[in-house]
Order: sequence, then C-alpha cells, then structure tokens
Amino acid sequence: MTTLIIVESPSKVKTVQKYSGENYRVMASAGHIRDLPKTLLGVDIEHGFKPRYVDIPGKSALIRQLKAAAADCDRVLLATDPDREGEAIAWHLAQILDVDGEQPCRIAITEITKTGVTQGLSNPHPLDMNLVNAQQARRILDRIVGYKISPFLWKKIRKGLSAGRVQSAAVRIVVDREEEIRAFVSEEYWTIDAALSVTAKGKRFPAKLHGDASGKLSVTNADQSDEILTRLQNATYTVQSVKRGTRRLQPAPPFITSTLQQEANRRLGFAARRTMQAAQELYEGVEVEGIGATGLITYMRTDSLRISEEARAAGNTYIKETYGDSYLPEKPRYFKTKASAQDAHEAIRPSMPSLTPDRVKSSLTPDQYKLYKLIWERFIASLMANCVQDTCQVEIEAAGYIFKSSGYTVRFDGFTTLYSEAKDEQDEDGSALPPLEEGQTLVLRDLAGNQHFTQPPARYTEATLVKAFEEKGIGRPSTYAPTISTILSREYIEREGKSLKPTALGEITTQLMKEQFPNIVDVQFTAQMEEGLDNVENGEIDWVAELEKFYGDFKETLRTAEASLTGERIKIPEVESDVICENCGRKMVIKSGRFGKFLACPGYPDCKNTKQLVEVTKGLCPKCGGTIVAKKSKSNRKFFGCSNYPKCDFVTWNEPVSDVCPTCGKTMFRKKGKNGGVFCATEGCTQKGESQ
Repeated sequence: MTTLIIVESPSKVKTVQKYSGENYRVMASAGHIRDLPKTLLGVDIEHGFKPRYVDIPGKSALIRQLKAAAADCDRVLLATDPDREGEAIAWHLAQILDVDGEQPCRIAITEITKTGVTQGLSNPHPLDMNLVNAQQARRILDRIVGYKISPFLWKKIRKGLSAGRVQSAAVRIVVDREEEIRAFVSEEYWTIDAALSVTAKGKRFPAKLHGDASGKLSVTNADQSDEILTRLQNATYTVQSVKRGTRRLQPAPPFITSTLQQEANRRLGFAARRTMQAAQELYEGVEVEGIGATGLITYMRTDSLRISEEARAAGNTYIKETYGDSYLPEKPRYFKTKASAQDAHEAIRPSMPSLTPDRVKSSLTPDQYKLYKLIWERFIASLMANCVQDTCQVEIEAAGYIFKSSGYTVRFDGFTTLYSEAKDEQDEDGSALPPLEEGQTLVLRDLAGNQHFTQPPARYTEATLVKAFEEKGIGRPSTYAPTISTILSREYIEREGKSLKPTALGEITTQLMKEQFPNIVDVQFTAQMEEGLDNVENGEIDWVAELEKFYGDFKETLRTAEASLTGERIKIPEVESDVICENCGRKMVIKSGRFGKFLACPGYPDCKNTKQLVEVTKGLCPKCGGTIVAKKSKSNRKFFGCSNYPKCDFVTWNEPVSDVCPTCGKTMFRKKGKNGGVFCATEGCTQKGESQ
C-alpha cells in the first residue's frame, strides 16, 4: 500500500521522506495552490460572501503532478503546516485531488524529526473546518478592506496605495507614537549624586539623593541644586538603615513567536522577517553532519508556553550532566500560557535538546546558528534553577537629607550561567556594596548636581512594535513579520537606525483613514475582529455571520467616504534636499517611485530634471580617494561603496567614520556587531588587524 504525503515546503520533502519510509511518497504544494483572483474582488458579497477560488498562476504543472501522484497511490495524507493557513491549503488540496476531508486524511507534524513524523503518521484525522473557515473569513475580510478602500486612497492621495485591515492599524500605532513625541514638553530636573566609601582610600560606591525628613524631594533647577550641594559639602554621612534580603530570579519561559522576534531583534539585530526565515529553515530541516537531514526546532508559529515531558526530560538530563544536580529546580517549572492563546502547538524549542549549538554549528548558516543558539539556550535556561541574589538597600543621612543606595551579590548563579533575557530598557539594580552597618560614618569622595531633562517616549523598534501587536491584540503570531515587512515596503513607515518612524505618506494616509474609516485604524476594533476570528476557529461563531456583522457598518462607512471624493487630492509634503538642480538652480526634492526614492526638480513641468538619490557618507575611499556612498543590497541591507564604481570596486558592510588612520592617514571604518571596533581598511596598513 503506497501513501502520498503532501507537505507545504519543498525543503521538508527530503527530511519527511527519510523518516516516513519506503511505502510513502512525499511531495510539496509549495504553499497555496488556490486563492482569490488577483484582478477581481472574487467574493460574492450578496450571496453569503461566497469566495471564487482560482488556481494560482504558475501552479498548473504542479497541480497536474500532484493529481497524477494521487491517482498512483492508495491514499493521500495532507501534512501542510499545523495552523490556519496550513489547514486551508490542505482543504484546497483535498478538493483538487478529490480527497474526502471528513475521513482521516490530515496529519500534523510539529517537528521534522523521526519522533515528530512518526507521531504525525500515527494520528491521522479529518480536516478541521473551523480552522479552514477562520482562514477563509480572514482572507475575505482582508480582500474586502483592501479592494474597497485602496481605490479611495488612489483618488485622494496617489495611485498604487493600499489599505489593509491589520496593516492600517499597525501604521496608526507608529503614527500615534510620533505624535506623542512631537507633543511632549520636556521638563528640567536635577539629581544629586554622591560617591562614598568606608575609608579614605576604600572602594567607592554610588548613592543618590532621595529626599529629606518630609519625604521624597524633587530638584527642578540649578539654584535649588546648588543650595543643597552647599549644605552637603561638609556634612557628615552616616548610615541610617541597612536592609538585607534575598531575591530569587526566575528564568524567562521558552520562546513563542512574538518573544522570539523581540529577542532576536534586541540581541542579534534581526528584523522580524529575517528571524522567521531562519526559524522556518531550522524547522523544515537541515543536513546535520553525522545525522543527516533533520528539523532542529519545533513549529515556530505558536503562542503557547507548553513543552512536552519528553523534551523536559532530555533538557534536564543535559543540565544534570553539564552543570550538576544543583542547577535543576526542586520541582519542575511550568509556565502559564495566556488565556487568549490558541495553544495549538508547543513553545518554540530545540527538537533534540541534546544537539548543542556547538554540535551543529558547522552544518548551519550564520543566521541559522545564531538563532538556533538563542532558542536552545532560552529553552535549557527555562528548565534551570533560579538565580539567588543577596540584596542590600542602604539609607544614608547627611545634613537632614536622605541618600539611598542599593546593590546585590550573586549567591547562586542558576540559569544565568547560561542565559539572561535582554531588555529594551536596562534596570539600574546597582552593584555590590561594601559591608555596612547602622551608625557607621562614611567618607564623601565626590558630590555633584547633574542636570537632566525628561525624555519623550521612544520610537518603536521592531522588537517593541511586535510587543505592542501582542499586547493590543493586533494580528496573530503568523502575521507579525509580514505586517512589518508590508508597511515598510509600501513606505508607510521607515527605519532610522533601529527605530521605526512614519513617513509623510504614512501620516497623511493614517489621518485620512481616521477621518473616513475610523474603525479600520482603530486598534481596539481590530483586536475585536481578531477575537471574532478566534471564535470562528473555536467553532463558537459562524464565519459568514461574522463577515455580515462587519460588512453592515463597513458598507455605510464606504458610502459616506465615496461621497466626500469631490474635494481636491491631498498632496504629500515634499522633502527638500541640499542638492541643487544644475538646470534651473532650485533645490531638488525627494520623491518616491516604483523603483524607490529619487531626486526631482520641483520646477516640473518646466524643468524635468531627475537623478538618483545618493547618500554620501563620511570619509574617502581607501583605494582611489573617491567619495563613499551608502547603497542597498537586493535583500535591503545597507552597504558602502566607492562612488567611482565600476572603475573602483571598493565595497564593505562596515560604516566609514570621520577618524583617519594614524599610520596611513586614510579613512577608518567601524565594524558591525557588538564586538565591533574602528579599523583601517587600507590594504597593507599595519593598523589593519583583529578588529577588522
């Protein structure tokens, strides 16, 4: 008896074939094989939102091959990804291949290992139509919003713009933060900082003015600061109280999709899309030296913190053998999954905890290795014992003022010997303090008043934006990375270093959407729609009824918006550059076209001069002395090259700096990464060394 197994990705075929055996034939659908037509709405709104599905262009030959293979085999098992999207692909395959979806034809492979494949083959089940209908409802919702609102934007702003149910709410989050930053009014404040020690030559420790006998003190200007400093300069500093305690730090749970994207962005500088690409490759399987093709992590689109007892036991064995019994907790630690989570899959973890990052490093690409190491360390650390710290909080009195200082020493490092979670904002926990006792007199080594200004909220990074999506209920784990990629590629937002900020186009579009389609850009409304889709998936709501509920109000909103189209088109503000048009002398402006940004003369149509937009950087080419310009690779990564290309072929990923080499006098470069340093790139220069 021969069985055809159809997986989603061609990358899985070899690995699944290896573990399934001779009586199985494995083929791939290469993602969706049917979808709504590109050039039409493809949804019969008046008759129950009936979708019109068509074969995806370019897939005809593959569909013929799948049909022929299905006819030659005794049965078909659909092993597409274990989520809504994968269930919908399986449903389309079942219809095309004439497979009865009510029979056990569907298998879920959550890890591409022998165990994962064997378990999947042992538990076939019928198609889950609730999952299919949830995917259909999402697809139809997004199609209606995109096809109905986008033409409105074309008429009011410019052709080619698009609106989306999730993307529009995502852009609004970034725009709202920018408006908060602009509206922020900075306020001055001062801190009084002392450096103290037990003896005149003893080790210093910091203390900060907290208040006086009446309570906490706020210092708001230089005069107030100077007055306090005068009183404190010759005062006696006495330890008023010492509070000692114990703090137990628990490890972070294993990754879910959102936390993986956040941590990879913080630690590795990976964009969400880059993270998910590497994770997909690790899940689908790689050739590991000495083992062969195998999947290294479990399914990477999940919101559950659950892990299998088999994986827990394997991780505990590694911890015991490597670190000893003391690094295992007294009883197993279980992390609680959020009530709103779908909990369909385990947390993201190594499929074989015994495969350490060093063991597989030679078999992985740099991105795969960095991400696998992150996932593996986070998982193993989540099983380890707490870190135990001895804490000390000290109050110090001087001239009626109270200073505070805190610190800690590590009694037992626990999980921190392997991994500690990165933070968006580092906490000031203090450091080790010397032995102190109440009534003890201290030596003042330094005293200063320091001026500060309150800061506006920070712009979002990819990490904090993903966190906002999760907290606000915008999208689901599988949509975070595509949403960010979409709003970046459509130039609604842009990167400035690691930060994300809205473009003029993003702000204008969001303002128009807020005026005409308030629900679409309302974060709470979008979150409620996600909850509705979850209810469809759980079988609690009929998917057509959910669409009807949305479309009733949307239709009226659309009619009102279309009636307002009589006004003038909204003009996007032009950004003026420093480049002078050589034809007419005007300052050229930055515009966007189908191939990206370019410079154009504002005197159009009298002057039609345009030119490539080039970012000139600091320093000169170490090869020919030409200017160095910033460019973008096909994968949108920034690199630097000589402006005299192709005559000069100098190119580097490292950013030029204003410093010159003390040996040869040529431009220096800063190496990327946390261990980067400044180095000379001139061939033969003695400054060129390990830092490069």
